Amino acid sequence: MELHDRAADTTPMTPFGRTLCAMITPFTPAGALDLEGARRLADHLVTGGCDGLVLSGTTGESPTTTDAEKSALITAVREAIGTRATIVAGVGTPDTAHTVGLARAAERAGADGLLVVAPYYSRPPQDAIEAHFLRIADSTGLPLALYDIPARTGTRIEPDTLLRLAEHPRIVAVKDCSYDFLSAQKLMSRTDLAYYAGCDEHNLALYAVGGAGCVSTVANAVPKHVRAVLDAFDAGETAHAARLQQRLIPLIEAVMAGGLPGTVTAKALLSTLGLPAGPVRPPLRPADTVTTDGLGALHRDLTGTG
Repeated sequence: MELHDRAADTTPMTPFGRTLCAMITPFTPAGALDLEGARRLADHLVTGGCDGLVLSGTTGESPTTTDAEKSALITAVREAIGTRATIVAGVGTPDTAHTVGLARAAERAGADGLLVVAPYYSRPPQDAIEAHFLRIADSTGLPLALYDIPARTGTRIEPDTLLRLAEHPRIVAVKDCSYDFLSAQKLMSRTDLAYYAGCDEHNLALYAVGGAGCVSTVANAVPKHVRAVLDAFDAGETAHAARLQQRLIPLIEAVMAGGLPGTVTAKALLSTLGLPAGPVRPPLRPADTVTTDGLGALHRDLTGTG
C-alpha cells in the first residue's frame, strides 16, 4: 500500500493517519461548489491538527454532489494541503458499477484512500455486500476503509463478512458507526483492520482498546480539541484524556444528537466562526437561529473565546 509521501504519521495500524475530519463540502451562497472555500477550510483543519481529511462522506453531502464535483473537490484539497495529510474519498453508492467509477476517478484526482459505505436502500444479502466491496477493492490501487453505518444504510456489514474481507490486501480499515463495541473489539483482535471511530462520542473509547483513531464531524469546528484527546492518551495521561473527551461532550451532543444531521449543525457552527461552509443542499435545510446561537455558545464555552 503506497500513499502520498506526507508528514502525517501513518503506519499499518493507522493507514490514513489518526485524527481525521469528516470535512463538510463548502458551497457558495447560491449553492455552487466553493473550491476556494474548500482549500481554505482544508488548510485550516490540517494546520489545526488533522492528519487526514475524509471528503464526500455523509458530512460532505455526497448524495447531492455530482461526480465531477467530487473529483474537483479532491483536486482542490490536494492542492491546498499537499503532502501534509491524507485524503480519503467517499465513493460509496448503492450501485457497484457507479462506485467503481467514482473510485477510479478519486484515484486519478489524487486521493490516498477510499471510504466505501455498504450499499444502501436495496439491502443486499451479505454475499452480495462482500462481492461489492471486493470488486471495488480490485478496481484501483488505493486502500479501502469500509464504512459500517447500518442506521443509515439499513444493512450491517456483519462481523463474519468483515473477517473475510480483511483478507484482501487493500481492505485495511473500518469506519465504525455500528454501535456494536463488542464486535469492533473482536474484529480488532482477530484481524489487522484499522478501526476508526465514526461517532465522536466513541473516539476515546475505541482508541483506548486499540482503535486507529477517529473520523470526526466535530473536528470541523474544533480540530485541536479532538486531536488533544488522542494526544493525551498517547502520552499516558489517560485521566486527562478522559477529561478532555468529557469537555467535548456538550458540543458533540449538540452537533451530532440534537435532532439535525451533523452536516447541518457543522455548517451552522462553521458559519458563526467565519469559516467556509455556505448553505446545505436540499432536501437538507439550514439550522434555525436558536440552534445556531446555541452551537456558537457551546463552542465559546469549550474554547474560551468570545
